[in-house]
Order: sequence, then C-alpha cells, then structure tokens
Amino acid sequence: MDIVEALSAESGMVCVVGAGGKKTTLYTLARSVPKSVVTATVRIPIFDEQVADVVVTDDPVSALTETARWPLGLVPEQDREDRYRGYDPSVVSAIQKSGTARAIFVKADGARTRWLKAPNDREPRIPATADTVVPIASAKVVGKPLTDEFVHRPERVAAVAGLDTGDTIGAADVAAVLASRDGGLKNVPSHATAIPLVNMVDDDELERVGREIATTVLERADVPRVVLARMNTDDPLVAVVD
Repeated sequence: MDIVEALSAESGMVCVVGAGGKKTTLYTLARSVPKSVVTATVRIPIFDEQVADVVVTDDPVSALTETARWPLGLVPEQDREDRYRGYDPSVVSAIQKSGTARAIFVKADGARTRWLKAPNDREPRIPATADTVVPIASAKVVGKPLTDEFVHRPERVAAVAGLDTGDTIGAADVAAVLASRDGGLKNVPSHATAIPLVNMVDDDELERVGREIATTVLERADVPRVVLARMNTDDPLVAVVD
C-alpha cells in the first residue's frame, strides 16, 4: 500500500481539511495520480511550482478540455501577491462532473500553518460531491500548549476537546478533534469516506504518539482507518492503523 491507496485518492474528489500539512498532502497526491487537478474552495498560497501548470479562470471546465499538462492547478483569481482565491464548492463539483480529470484534490479550509485546528461556523467548504475527506493533524502538536502559536482557533479546539486554552495538548485531545463532527468530521457528506491523517510522524516517538491518536480516533469515529505519514518525504506513508 502506498499513500495514494491509503488515503483512497486514486480517483474522484479528495478534500483535505484541518492543520499540519494540507498543502503538502495535496501536492504529493497530485503528483502521484495521473490527470489530476489541484484546486480550492478557500484561499490557497501560490502553488505554481508544485504543479505542471496553473490556469486562472472563471471557466475551469473549459480549461480542463484545453490542457495537456498535468497535474493542473485551477483557481478563479489571484487574491493578492501570495494567494489565490478558491472556487465556490458548486464549481468544484462541476469540475468533477465534467469527467476530464481522474482526480481532484481540494483545499477546503485554512489553518495559517498551525498544527491543529477546529473549524469555525463557515468552515469547511466541502463540495457536496466529495468522495473522500482527509482531516489532518500534526503529531508534533502533542505536548504543546493550546495557544495560537500551535493551534488555529484554540478556543474552538478547547470546546471540542474539553480543554482550557493554555492546557497541554495530549494525544487523546488530538483524537477528539479529528473524530468530532464539530472538528475533523464537520460537513463530511453522508456518502463520503473520511480518512484521518496524522502527519509529521518524523521519528519513532512521533510514530508512537501517532498510533495513540489513531487508536483513539478509531474508538470514537466510524472511519475505516487512520493514516500516519510524513508528507514532506519521497516515501510519505509511515503506517496504516485500522
């Protein structure tokens, strides 16, 4: 099994949410799957160097039929010097329904480079036709304080995990966020498969932490497996816990 199979990302629409490696996960998967698209329903940093081409267009379905360069980035406009805007989720569904791309990889929320997050009332922006949703958290957040240095929207994480801001984050707390319908599983379509990903599993101790998180997620949520990975390496899959 490789990382693509572990995340059920061989085809269809795969949305990534959470914190601790969304963009790296998107680009790794896109480079591994033929005829793939990278796009977003929220702002996304400029990613031209991560794909074969980026097309800025209000008509992404037409752009798909005219390209021969994969993986292809599709965005509606550049928001500022360092970011693109994302499409409305219905537009991403239209990209999928066109049938031109084999897989569509979607950034569906933001986390400002933190290692853990819980969504606000407007997030995540997951298209209704998503096939797979990958909630992400970093193993490295365990042992850190619940502050905005490490966590995006710490007050939301505190509410989901039953903590106070400033508390030390444990493996069970990360699992609580990943397994919650107010956290990693928020807005997952009923027909979609959720596969949590614990990222930044960079050594044996972090693998132990990741396995503890994964075991607790499986106890709390109806998910088929939890994937442990270090997405910034050539061979990112560390383990599959099921």
